[in-house]
Order: sequence, then C-alpha cells, then structure tokens
Amino acid sequence: MATVYSGRIHTLNPHQDGAIDAFLVDDDGRIAAVGEADSLRAAHPEAGLHALDGWIMPGLIEPHGHPSTAASMLSDDVVDIRPVVVDDPHDVMRIIRSSVVSASGPVFINGWDPLLQQGLPSLDLRMLDHLAGSIPLVILHNSGHAVFFNSAAAALSGIDRSTPDPPGARFGRDDNGDLNGSAYEAGALGRLLAPMLERTRSEFPRIFADHLADLSSRGYTTVADMSWDPALNPLADSLRDAGRITTRIRWYEASHPGASVGSAMRSDDPLMRQVGAKIWSDGSPWVGNIATSFAYLDTPATRQLGLEPGHKAQANFSPEELAAVAAPYAAAGWQVACHAHGDVAISQTLDVYEQLIAQHQLDDHRFRLEHVGAATPELFRRAADLGVTVSVFVDHIRYWGEVLVNDLFGVEHGGAWADAGAAFAAGHRVTFHNDGWVTPNEPFRNMAVAETRQSRHGFTMPGGTPVLRAQALAAHTKNAAWQLFSEHEVGTLTVGRFADFIAVDRDPASVESESLGDTQVLATYLAGEQVAGR
Repeated sequence: MATVYSGRIHTLNPHQDGAIDAFLVDDDGRIAAVGEADSLRAAHPEAGLHALDGWIMPGLIEPHGHPSTAASMLSDDVVDIRPVVVDDPHDVMRIIRSSVVSASGPVFINGWDPLLQQGLPSLDLRMLDHLAGSIPLVILHNSGHAVFFNSAAAALSGIDRSTPDPPGARFGRDDNGDLNGSAYEAGALGRLLAPMLERTRSEFPRIFADHLADLSSRGYTTVADMSWDPALNPLADSLRDAGRITTRIRWYEASHPGASVGSAMRSDDPLMRQVGAKIWSDGSPWVGNIATSFAYLDTPATRQLGLEPGHKAQANFSPEELAAVAAPYAAAGWQVACHAHGDVAISQTLDVYEQLIAQHQLDDHRFRLEHVGAATPELFRRAADLGVTVSVFVDHIRYWGEVLVNDLFGVEHGGAWADAGAAFAAGHRVTFHNDGWVTPNEPFRNMAVAETRQSRHGFTMPGGTPVLRAQALAAHTKNAAWQLFSEHEVGTLTVGRFADFIAVDRDPASVESESLGDTQVLATYLAGEQVAGR
C-alpha cells in the first residue's frame, strides 16, 4: 500500500522548491510525490500515514567498501587484533600466543599495526615459526596490504622459494631468495588467505547477511564492494531470494592481467549489479609501499617498518603494465577504479586513464581514483579535467593523523593528507569512504573529520582544506550515487528515486562538527521498507 511519510526532512535535492515535510512512497518502493503532509494526504486519501521520529535524510552510500571480504575477516574464524579493538602491544602478543596454544587448525589473525600499537616486535619467518611451530599462522596487517606467515602456513598455501611473484604483488625474500615470512598486495595475500576464505565459504550466507544487516544499522542503503569474487554470485542470489539483502550492492571485480571481459556491466537490476573493475596502483602508507615523489622520514616508526633512510617505494605496475591490465575493461565500457595513494601512483594512473580515454573515445566513463592520500590540488584538477572521479579516505586523519605528520611524511606532505577540500575546489563530486574492515564503518564521523581535519586525539592536521557541511553530506549520498552510476535510483529524496532513507537523532545539516560524528541512526528504510532500527 502507498504510504505518506512525514517528519523533519532533508531531501538533499538542490532543485526542490518549497517546504517539504512529507513524501509519498508507491507500491514499488519509489517516491511518487514530495511536499506538505496535509496536501499529500488530501491528494492520496487511500495512502497510509507514517510519522517519523528524528530527522530524515537519504540513505547513506558507501562508495568503496569490501562487504564480502569484511564478512569473512570479521567472522569468528579470524582473531581480531585491530587497533580499534586492541591498542596495547602486550595484549596483542598475548592474544596471538593464546590463539596458537588453543588452535586445532590454522590460525588467521587480522589487524597488526605497529604504527598504532607501538611497541610490537618485528615479524619474520623465524620468529613466527618459533611462535607457532607446526600450526599454520597468518597475520594480516591492518591496512590489508601485507601479511606475515610461518613455514607451516606457506606449506598449506603451496608457496615456497620457487613460487613466482604474482603481477602487481610480491613475496618477501631474504638475501638468498628464500621466503622471509611476508607478502604484499592482493595477488600474494590471496594465496595466504585462501584457506581461510575457503573455510568461511560454507558460512558465507550467514556471515554476509549479518554484515549487511550491520551496515544497514549504520544507515547504509547502498554499498560498493571493491573486491567482489564472481564465484559468490549464486550465494548472493540465494540470500536475495530469502529476502536477506538489506542494502543495494554495486560490485567491482578484482582485476587481473590478460582478463577476458564481456560487454559493459550496466544491467538494470536496482538491488545488485556489477559496475566495474578494481586495480591496485600502489599499496599502503602504513607498510611503506606507496609510490611518492618524496621520501619517508627517517624516524623510529619508519625504522620499525624496515624502511631505510630516504625510502621511496614504486608503484605496483609500470605505466605500460597498468595500461595492459586496464585496457580490456576500458575497451568493454566498464568503469575502472584504481587504488592510488602516492602522488607518483596517482600521476601515473592519470596518464594511463588519459591514454585509454583517448584511445577508446570514452565519454561518461567516470574512471575512479581511490583513497588519494597524497593527491595535490594540481592532481585533483588534472583528474577533474579528465572526467576522473575521486573517493577520499578521510578516516586516515582520525586514526593516523599524528603518525602521518610526525612519523611518516612531515608537515609538507603529511599535513595535507586526504585533502577533500582541495578535491571539491577542483570541481569533483567527492565521496568519502571507510575501507571494509580497516576502520569502523562510521560515515557521519567521516563527515566530521573532513570538516575539522582532527584526529581522535585532538591533533589538527597542519595542512589541507576543511569541507563545508553541504559537501560532507553529499559525499555519502548523492555524490556517491553518481560515482556508482546510480544517481537515477538513489542519493536524494526525489520523485522517481527509491525511498531509501534514514532517521537520525540530530539535525545533520546544522549540528556542530564535534557532534556530527556522534550521530545515531534510529531507523533505516530500503524502498520504503524498514530494514534496521526501532
């Protein structure tokens, strides 16, 4: 039955005129009319009426998530030592030791971060062999860009000194060419994590549905998955048939060299569909493998990471290699999204994008740059001129603000990290994101951090540009919808769009920045049906 929803409403539609305190949702879950409650009721006497508590706004959109992987990484099969859960290094080591002692099979641990858990020892094959012996042990770095493992885990994964490095990734080796117990980037990490992912596969329908429900409770109504495995499609379909998909999903498959792809993935399915492919141009600042024109500082923190004075990392691919990976997707009309943190990686990625856009005469491609920590105003302007869109990982400031400036890059290069204000000034429809399980899914906190540029300890970044409230709200709503080729469906409370909306406990348009991050979601609605909240 059609329903009129009334309350204190922010449509986020800049073209909406007049006072709005209600909208009509039709039987298909779309908004059929907006206006004053009395007028809508008079025009549609057959419709039900639902008066909403709190303040109403469009459902939030996560443009760069990893829900399918996060469901496994946050499951009971993985020991959680992330800094947001365990900050004391002694507790971290105690948990690892006790997990090994009580293990009846391989042990997978997630969240190692010596930058935030200062005082952790260095990990290598010999140390982990001594720690776990014949028990396979894999420890995933909090960034998701490195793992550490013992000999038993290498044997379980079929890796030895003769195993070649996957494209765009590598296994750490000592001076003799033997494995040293580390691996970097997706292709290598996937080999070490495969046994864990296979172990959770039988539980995937349950843990994935539970993770989506958690996202719904945080106000998300659309979520991108930037590392989707097409093998999961049948399981996702079964969840859909059971009515357990509580957010819209826009997925990107992890790219691989020499991919053979079909036509552009632009189906009309409003609930779940593929929109592109994901490539990792460089790595993580927290493990020292982002491609920058400037060197890391020489500090105790960088020494602990194993970085020599003057360290600069290279991109995962040469420009020619990156072009070869991206070309099949671009030629087929797919959206390409590239993880790129360092200014060199960003510049090289833009070079490749420019080449592919011209070669294939692409128009509305919306190629993406992900994270863009070290992007400069000049790089943001160049990206905008090419029609390339950016998603900024502003939550880096909240958790690593002091680390970026004092330990890794200094004031000049660390101070302006994740400069969302410069991206908006360059004309971008900027989006914000968390990154799967790396930081908590906290969209309103992202908005607040982008406005204040302050860490959780009150440290204010000495560079960069704060954003305005309207920009912050757009980053997790209408801008994200556009970035995911979904602006015709979601992102604003507009006639013809789906009635995806949330009720929150404070006015998101006017509350102080310090309070915005503490916003609580009271209820979440997908196509007019409540999927979370009271």
